[in-house]
Amino acid sequence: MWRELILEMYPEAELNDPVDEVVLAEVEKHLMLPLPFELASLLLETDGVTNEYGDAVVWDARRLVEDNLAMRAEPDYLELYAPFDEMIFFGDSDMGPQFAYVHTDYGPGIVVWDHETDRRRLVVVSLRDYLARCLIQGNAWFR
Repeated sequence: MWRELILEMYPEAELNDPVDEVVLAEVEKHLMLPLPFELASLLLETDGVTNEYGDAVVWDARRLVEDNLAMRAEPDYLELYAPFDEMIFFGDSDMGPQFAYVHTDYGPGIVVWDHETDRRRLVVVSLRDYLARCLIQGNAWFR
């Protein structure tokens, strides 16, 4: 479903081979948070999504773990920013902001995080909407 949806919206998208359940379990173990169902199901179809310019719209499983753990442990980040422990960063824009899942009163939502201000703003509530905006509207959709 995800592969077809992505290629329908953006035929130039680069899709990777899928991960398996073992890899997903390792990601959750390392992050100490469950992956949102829609993100897990996407990774089971493609381990990341890249646009034609090389922007990692959805990170691969390896980067999910590495970047999230690095952000949570970076001493400067611990001093400068509110905690990232309850967030799962999974994508970015070439313009600097990164995107993360957070839990809201209504369920998981996707926020854009601005590293310059530490502002975290809810931008969409589904991965499908996030992908449509990134792949169809371009990099500045979240402004």
